[in-house]
Amino acid sequence: MRPVIPVEVLSVQYLPNADPALCRSLGVQGNWRCLGLLSADSDDVTYIALDEATKASTVQVSYARSLYAGAANASTPLAGEVIGILSGPTPSEVRSGMEAALRVLTGGEVGFRETEARDGVAYLAQTVSRTGTFLSREAGIREGEPLAYLIAPPVEAMTAMDAALKAADVRLAKLYEPPSETNFGGGLITGTQSACRAACEAFAAVVEEIAACPK
Repeated sequence: MRPVIPVEVLSVQYLPNADPALCRSLGVQGNWRCLGLLSADSDDVTYIALDEATKASTVQVSYARSLYAGAANASTPLAGEVIGILSGPTPSEVRSGMEAALRVLTGGEVGFRETEARDGVAYLAQTVSRTGTFLSREAGIREGEPLAYLIAPPVEAMTAMDAALKAADVRLAKLYEPPSETNFGGGLITGTQSACRAACEAFAAVVEEIAACPK
């Protein structure tokens, strides 16, 4: 297995007292007007990192969107392929949450990997042992339940999703039909931690097989 592809965090900004109209438009809940914004060159890893922020501090993910065509086709140097916005009741809570997200992004343990057989074919097969508020909302599951977060190029993703769903006693929580904004696909699968790990292993194995023998 190849090492994780490093994630580059491109920008981090804080708004200690954001304008109320901006907050409403971004979906910020209640009176939480303290915001933390980031951009990075990997959208799915950023979503996992933002979810970690909600477990580490009193924050919510108020806005998170992938940018079209991926980091390789970013329109400006700091845009990357994703923007994430945290909101919280105080600047210190937001900063604490952002620091937790940044630890995930730069820690080298969560990320895409290239296949052994073919450079340029990258996939994500990550077990989230305990979801925070963001991923649990995205998947439609209870907070704290495990997830297998599975992403790959379009054909590889759909073929490998089938294998992942058959590998253990798991349930499809959300399917990302290709093409996504970044021209990938995949999904979120839920079950026990061990079942999610088995699903991740099955997903990765099929992506590797397709990279080695695509036809």
